[in-house]
Order: sequence, then structure tokens, then C-alpha cells
Amino acid sequence: MPALFIFQTPIPNPMRKDLQDLWLLAEPYVRDAGFDLIEVQFGREQRGMVLRLFIDRPEGGGGSGGINVDDCERVSRDVSAALDVADRISQAYQLEVSSPGLDRPLRRERDFARFAGESARIRLTEGVEGRRNFTGTIRGAKDGRVEIACDGRSYELPIDDITRANLIPNWDKEFARKDDREGAAGDATLASIENGALHE
Repeated sequence: MPALFIFQTPIPNPMRKDLQDLWLLAEPYVRDAGFDLIEVQFGREQRGMVLRLFIDRPEGGGGSGGINVDDCERVSRDVSAALDVADRISQAYQLEVSSPGLDRPLRRERDFARFAGESARIRLTEGVEGRRNFTGTIRGAKDGRVEIACDGRSYELPIDDITRANLIPNWDKEFARKDDREGAAGDATLASIENGALHE
């Protein structure tokens, strides 16, 4: 019998156990559709429990433009079916799939490396040099650490200690891009597009 090899992206840390399980379940379907799973969120909101997946096109992965409604619908359909079979969530919930938006979440080392030169906000759990919040320019990422230029100096932050990290939108650049590509996929309006499926 031939050996079976399964490629699996390392789970971003730190992450709650329930989110880790949902990430591992959803990520293969997102990848099979040709996208990267950027973030998984699951919690109670005003309308009830919401499972939210953020997807994006992989760097250098081909294709053009950003994430569109058809992309979200395809991933939502595939992941929804997998969730129904796995029966991982006991209560009713809403599944939403969307683009990461301009304030894109950053979790993995490759995410930070991809956006070197961009501005970001990073919050740590334990902190570095008595500090947990950093806002500045990403200089790079390697060996499990991200380098950020902040308040006139450089810090190396352990990625395993990052609670939350997001890009800071450069609105001047985005408005200029929108003027150059009016109506193109991937502009700021796409961040609000979501595809929902109710599960009971």
C-alpha cells in the first residue's frame, strides 16, 4: 500500500483549542479552492454565534484581483458541508467567509514577511521589555520572530506570544489605487462583503 502524505499548514499560535480545531478542519478546503486561510474567529455577537473565516489569494499563487463574492460562496459551501459532517459546533451559528480587508490580520511568520515595509499594530500576551503593545513598521520576520520599527528603535517580537496583529491601512495609497482601478476587485469596499450560512 503506498504511503499517504498529508500537507498541513502549522497552526498559528497562540490560539484557543476550539479555534485550532476549526482551523484544521477548514484549512484544507480553503487551500483546495486556491486560497490561504488568514484568520478564524468564533464567538457570540448580537445576532448569535458567528464563525468567521478570512481568506486571501496566496502570494505568488497566480490569479488576478482580490477575493470576490463567488470565491466566498465556494469556500462557504465547502466548509459548511465539512462542518455539518464533523459536527464540531453544538449550537446554532452563522458561517461567514470574507476577504481580510485593509486591516488584514497577521498570524503566521510568512504573513509578517510578506508585508515587510507596511505599518502594523501588534499586541503580545507576555510582552517584551515590559511592553505589550507595538505600533510601527514591519521590517521582516524569521526564526519565529517579527522585527518592528517602533518609537525610534527596533524590537524583535516572538510570534508565539502575539495575541493580535493587524495591518494599518494606508488610506492615501488605497484611494490612489481605487482611482487607478475604479471598480476592480480587491478595493476597500470588498472588505465588507460576506457570505453567510445559518447552521442549526
